[in-house]
Amino acid sequence: MRKGGLKTHPTEVGTWTVTIANRDGAIYRVDACRALLDTLRDQGVDLPYGCKYGGCISCAAKLTAGEVDQRRQVALNNRQITDGYVILCVARPKSDITLEIGVESHDRLYRNPFLDPLQPHELKADIAKPREG
Repeated sequence: MRKGGLKTHPTEVGTWTVTIANRDGAIYRVDACRALLDTLRDQGVDLPYGCKYGGCISCAAKLTAGEVDQRRQVALNNRQITDGYVILCVARPKSDITLEIGVESHDRLYRNPFLDPLQPHELKADIAKPREG
């Protein structure tokens, strides 16, 4: 997943910078081989989390610039991914990134199923079509 125009070569071997836009632009150096949740929490960033394997959305954040690898996540649907959400417990940076964290970044993460029903294209491929027989 790539957003914005940040650099795509590590600052130091195996590290990238993370800017947290909605926390006064705080900047952290993170390990490219570790999950963002672990690296940021080790540096004192207070982040919520639940499962730590990508199966819930407790640690969801909004990626506004840069690129991450979050292939291991299973909690987000296609709409949420398109809207820029990442699961910090499994996401690893592939470039310098900018995030919005906390519930104030969840403006499009949740939806009211009665007011905003899911469209088939928003679902993951394995649940978008009903099973036959």
